[in-house]
Amino acid sequence: MTRLGLLGGTFDPPHYGHLVAAQEVAWRLELDQVLFLPARQNPLKRGEPNSSAEDRCAMVRLAIEANPVFGVSRLDLDRPPPSYTADLLRALESPDRELFFLVGADILPELPRWRDPGGILRLAHLAVVNRPGAPAPDLARLQRLSPGAALRATLVEIPGVAIAARELRERVRAGVPIRYLTPPAVERYIVERGLYQPPS
Repeated sequence: MTRLGLLGGTFDPPHYGHLVAAQEVAWRLELDQVLFLPARQNPLKRGEPNSSAEDRCAMVRLAIEANPVFGVSRLDLDRPPPSYTADLLRALESPDRELFFLVGADILPELPRWRDPGGILRLAHLAVVNRPGAPAPDLARLQRLSPGAALRATLVEIPGVAIAARELRERVRAGVPIRYLTPPAVERYIVERGLYQPPS
């Protein structure tokens, strides 16, 4: 059975925090592949400015191209918005595939606000990514959300890479370097496409 990791997000832009988390989970949980799923529209982030779907997908491809364990899927980009995790998991469900959904420990408390959180927990194991020094997520909360849910969640502590895409966008707008925060190919793409520039 294929063990498939799934990392969704806007990836605006993708950065080393995303890559470290995906690599650490792939290694620790012995995954065959981690699919990056750029979101067309995050329903919890409506109205937030971001780059086009095509730019974000292109940046993900550039960011992951050197790692054979990583792949990118347009599944969410090619569906009508908004993006719901439960729908994506149903589309990827297969008898010969075990799904592992990567989620940041800081996002875990928001899970009850997502569409069909019980369905998410039935369809996939949660790989809960936590940074060293951060408080451990409350898995008992998951248990209250859905009986047996805590058994379908694994905590994976990753090396501390405190990078946020929002901060990278702000740095670019302010003319501050983003070198060593995102892969060089992504940095070049941002410059060549003139992304994240202040409105003229």
